[in-house]
Amino acid sequence: MANVVVVGAQWGDEGKGKIVDWLSERADVICRFQGGHNAGHTLVIDGAVYKLHALPSGVVRGGKLSVIGNGVVLDPWHLVNEIETIRAQGVEITPETLMIAENTPLILPFHGELDRARENQNSVAKIGTTGRGIGPAYEDKVGRRVIRVADLADDATLETRVDRALVHHNALRAGLGLEPIDRDGLIALLKEIAPQILPFAGPVWKVLNEKRKAGRRILFEGAQGALLDIDFGTYPYVTSSNVISGQAATGTGVGPGSIEYVLGIVKAYTTRVGEGPFPTELDDDDGQRLGERGHEFGTTTGRKRRCGWFDAALVRQTCATSGVTGISLTKLDVLDGFETLKICVGYELDGERLDYLPTAADKQARCTPVYEEMPGWSESTEGARSWADLPANAIKYVRRVEELIECPVALLSTSPERDDTILVTDPFAD
Repeated sequence: MANVVVVGAQWGDEGKGKIVDWLSERADVICRFQGGHNAGHTLVIDGAVYKLHALPSGVVRGGKLSVIGNGVVLDPWHLVNEIETIRAQGVEITPETLMIAENTPLILPFHGELDRARENQNSVAKIGTTGRGIGPAYEDKVGRRVIRVADLADDATLETRVDRALVHHNALRAGLGLEPIDRDGLIALLKEIAPQILPFAGPVWKVLNEKRKAGRRILFEGAQGALLDIDFGTYPYVTSSNVISGQAATGTGVGPGSIEYVLGIVKAYTTRVGEGPFPTELDDDDGQRLGERGHEFGTTTGRKRRCGWFDAALVRQTCATSGVTGISLTKLDVLDGFETLKICVGYELDGERLDYLPTAADKQARCTPVYEEMPGWSESTEGARSWADLPANAIKYVRRVEELIECPVALLSTSPERDDTILVTDPFAD
């Protein structure tokens, strides 16, 4: 049975939540492998809306094991609140349905304080962070001073870890004009939250390998999008983790051979939240129309998303770095009613034609999009569940996207409802 990785192939907000939920019905295990609660997934199931940030999308489906992998950074207080919120909506979450990797790093209150202080004092260029402490927690992980889930089980270890972290952070806070961290207060908070987190802790790497050997289907769920990857995104306006599909292996403890299919989620146009380059961004009526029709506001921040035409050059790039097998094209219905559609097929830089976005920030800033125009359609595609339901020009648009990104469409989504999906290729098929 195929194991599937789902990654966003743009700047996030591509509609991964719905697709992961749709696929989770076919999976036995659903794993989050990177990011933190700075990313949000909105699921619409039988009219009920679930907003998830730390929890894997599979929690709303009964009979599945949901996993938070070691590649995630976890705010334990946020997780407990999110579990309570989802329980209040009638979803049962127990240690039998949710497992957290024992080596998952924790986001602590001072991480968020540091995140916000840096952003507020950054006089050069703001990154556009959500201020949730994600970046500082990843820094502590690499700096070998983070506190992990397993540390909550032993008081002596916990205190040693806290002391190591505070040596670094109190010096940093002094330079930013922040008060020193209350050591005893922090330890008390961690000891208080520990009994609510530890029942979910386990050796995720071991469980996943056993599930794989038993032939269970595993769905690996990424957050954000490949253009926010710390290595391959539009640096420095990126997230603090690897977002591309290779992280599914290191972020859960399975080997790369465990991944048989990579599904890239791609919006039929392009959006971005926060700062950073955006070659096809529209500041005109078309951009406003895309935002209004697509309800483009961030699940986590509520910030208005920047909108633009589909960028085939960038998606082709992310399909290559993530080894995408097939894409799920979402929000096609938002393009209904446009007389003319544009697709970016490359860039012009200082008189030279490029088929990829260069790495250097100064070159990115000077790139202008090269567009190809296509006729739009006046008919509605909302709720379409077969190719026969689509206008001819909509089908032509989808086929042209496939050609330009050099990757086939496996799924086509035409509304937020999970069943409004056209299946071309089942990623879980043998």
